[in-house]
Amino acid sequence: MEWEASLIKWLQTSLSSAADFAKCFDFFGAETGLLLLILIVMFCWKKEAGQKLALIVSCVNLWLPMIKSVVLRPRPYMEYPDSVKPLALSDKGAAAMDVAAQGYSFPSMHSASVPAVYFWLANEAKKNWLWIAAGVLTILVGVSRVVAGMHYPTDVLVGWVLGFAVIGVFMLLDRYVHKEWLYYMILLIPALPGLFYVRTTDYFTALGCLIGATAAFPFERKYVNFENTRKIPAMLLRVFGAILIYVVVNSLLKLPFNKQFLAGTSLAAFLIRTARYAVIMFLIFGVYPMVFPRFEHIRKTKEST
Repeated sequence: MEWEASLIKWLQTSLSSAADFAKCFDFFGAETGLLLLILIVMFCWKKEAGQKLALIVSCVNLWLPMIKSVVLRPRPYMEYPDSVKPLALSDKGAAAMDVAAQGYSFPSMHSASVPAVYFWLANEAKKNWLWIAAGVLTILVGVSRVVAGMHYPTDVLVGWVLGFAVIGVFMLLDRYVHKEWLYYMILLIPALPGLFYVRTTDYFTALGCLIGATAAFPFERKYVNFENTRKIPAMLLRVFGAILIYVVVNSLLKLPFNKQFLAGTSLAAFLIRTARYAVIMFLIFGVYPMVFPRFEHIRKTKEST
């Protein structure tokens, strides 16, 4: 709509630090920021809460691209390149006009992810200040996506609604579905039709994350069953090690394939992406926690010396 494009143009020209504002709050709803939050919650606070958070994030980023690929609304800067600037690209390593990498506009996944994640976290923690922070962050991230030229205001409004809808879905599942395998199937099966028509990286990334997580959690509970820790050195080592695994394994799994193939939009390339993220999530959430007792031992060794 013209009024939405005019509003974005006005915001970008009126705010002297529009780019800084957009980039600052982009982190909270982006892949890196959400993964870091999941790792902190799972490895430094409460394992079960982190696992649920991983499922919520995966589902938001899996279900919404299916809607995007039906509506097919281009991003504002794509439709109005002369008046709207892209200040916070979804994939900074790809061209701004690469729809497969940058995704479609409606609805906003950042705007859905933030309320789904932070309001659920506030409810889990039972902290008043976290409820307030969740509300403020939801508004700021939504506005930042408009300022960034990545979304129209209506994309953000619908994103907010869908974010709360995802929380509702999980609340219903938690109440009525008690078999773990059925719980996971209900999350995964509705997303599978996307394999036939979605051709954006966000969907296939999230599909891999969900598959990897749902395989890792039962494995971890049966063969690892790590305990929560309140020791800061152990917390830091847990998170740092997970990030290192993500970076190293992601790079190694790309080596057997041609860069042009991986950057392409063929179904084969997207499925390789799904497999890559499934392996990474399984290693981080399921296998990697096997070394956590060693982190506790390092702490004890230092205290004894």
